[in-house]
Amino acid sequence: MSGAQTIIHPIPPLYDENCRILILGSFPSVKSREAMFFYGHPQNRFWKLIAALFDAPVPQMIDEKRGLALKHHIAMWDTIHACTITGSSDSSIRDVVPNDLSVILDNSRVERIFCNGATSYNLYMKYIYPTTRIKAIKLPSTSPANAAFTMERLMDAWQVICLDNPALIE
Repeated sequence: MSGAQTIIHPIPPLYDENCRILILGSFPSVKSREAMFFYGHPQNRFWKLIAALFDAPVPQMIDEKRGLALKHHIAMWDTIHACTITGSSDSSIRDVVPNDLSVILDNSRVERIFCNGATSYNLYMKYIYPTTRIKAIKLPSTSPANAAFTMERLMDAWQVICLDNPALIE
């Protein structure tokens, strides 16, 4: 596979003791790895979507993104700790080493896990679910590669992360 690289996940998990939900991607894109933060590609709709769901301004800077997630008790990480990947292509992922989610699960109040896309969900179910025994909910990917999903369709599907979210009640 030309251009394939074996890469260790460079971004630490985002969480605090108040997080109630965990959103897992598969593995950071090239742009996210360069930015050293989640969903760093300008065409990825993740931050626009989260802002819309919580009626907040779209965050631009990493501190704003971190603040938005933590304000709404959202922890973030990825299912993969290391893999061989070509560019940012989920379909090229092989030689998967899963992330150990215990660092988040043992130090937060996470009760629900959501996977951003099928690759994240499938890898979670294969490698991580047998350890955590916490069922994950598969959500449509916010990646620009998932052009079949309009922003409106993403909003409808992702609304589930807001249900029983204490940040909406406080």
